[in-house]
Parts: sequence; structure tokens; C-alpha cells
Amino acid sequence: MTPLLEGSPPPAAARSLLVPVIGGYLLGSIPVAVLVGRVHGFDPRSVGDRNPGFWNVMQRVGGRSAAPVFAGDLLKGTAAGLLGLAAGRARKGPLRPVAGDGVLPVYAAVGAAMAGHAWPVFAGRKGGRCVLTFAGGFAVICPPAFGLGLGLLAATGVGGRSFARGARVAVFSLPALQLLFAPAAHVAGTGALMSLIGLRFGQAALADRADRRPGRREEPPAR
Repeated sequence: MTPLLEGSPPPAAARSLLVPVIGGYLLGSIPVAVLVGRVHGFDPRSVGDRNPGFWNVMQRVGGRSAAPVFAGDLLKGTAAGLLGLAAGRARKGPLRPVAGDGVLPVYAAVGAAMAGHAWPVFAGRKGGRCVLTFAGGFAVICPPAFGLGLGLLAATGVGGRSFARGARVAVFSLPALQLLFAPAAHVAGTGALMSLIGLRFGQAALADRADRRPGRREEPPAR
């Protein structure tokens, strides 16, 4: 029976989660957008929508220069998922969904990487919305659903002439696509991961509203 969401893990299993959780969080905390922005002379946390992620950097320096942010944030989730697989000693083919003893460590590692991206220890707890980190981790969780999501991204992005719209459609379709290959308990775990994305968007909206209050003094840009 799949261990995900079925009560508290036994002590030995809990100890086995320490490596993927700590490792996933540290991987997620690597501030790729901040590092790339620094190379180009700005801090994405103080320009545009102040989100240290791909879209904000791309609007500042263009898609080619922002490509390392896209790849880096995606790979943080993938690396965390693979770390979870190794910690759970799970054996699966490259195109098969995670199953058995690997489920809980993989979900824990990807969730920790998303938390690290959102509240990074290496960047003053000021992180991004963790969409790409989630997508990279989901590629390990359920490769066939991820592949279908890429196809949906291409179709909707080209058809609607908007990569951003295609990306939104693809990401929010992943749980439904996962149902084709994995049990509902796994999809519930994916929904829990996606709730972190919603939390970060909500926090960003509240922060933006607070910054727009009359009389609030503007802080100088970070150097």
C-alpha cells in the first residue's frame, strides 16, 4: 500500500526523510534569479514585480539571458526529486510514475525544494513563486503526465501565441493528467505541493497591496 498521506511514518522512515527534506530545501534555496540578475547589474527583488524568478528577469534582460534562470529553477525541483528517489531506494523506469517506498521521500524532497525557492535561506527568505521548481519535481513524480503537459504547453502556447498562457494551462492541468497514470492519493499529494504556489501568490498580492498604501515610504533599491 502506498505510504503517502496514510498517517505518520514510523521512526525509521521519518529519519530517512531528513536527507531529502534538508537537501531539497538547500537545493531550492539557491537564488538562481538573483545570481543571474547580479551578473546583469540588478536585483530582481527590487525591480518589476520583485519576484526573483524567470519572468521578471526575462522582462529585464530578454529570454536568452534569462534562460539560465528557467533551467536552474526547473532543475532544482528535478534534482530534489531524484534525491528523494535515492533516499527512498526506489527503483523505477525513467518513464514510470514514482511508486512504493519512493513516494513519500520524493514528495517531501520536492515540497522542501519549493519551500526553499519560496523562502530561501541563501537570499534573506525572499524567494519566488516556485512554479518552475514544482514543474521540475513533477517530472520525477510522474514523467508521462509531465510529457503530456509539455505537449499541452506547446499546443496552447502556439495556438494562443502566448507562452505564458500555455504554461499556466499546462501546469494547472498536471493533476488531471497524473490521474491517467497514478492513484488519487498521489494526485492529492500533487495538489498539496501546488498549494505552496497558491500561498506564495497570495503572499505576493498582500505585500503588493501593503506597498501601495498611501504614505508608505519607498525603500531604495537593493544594491
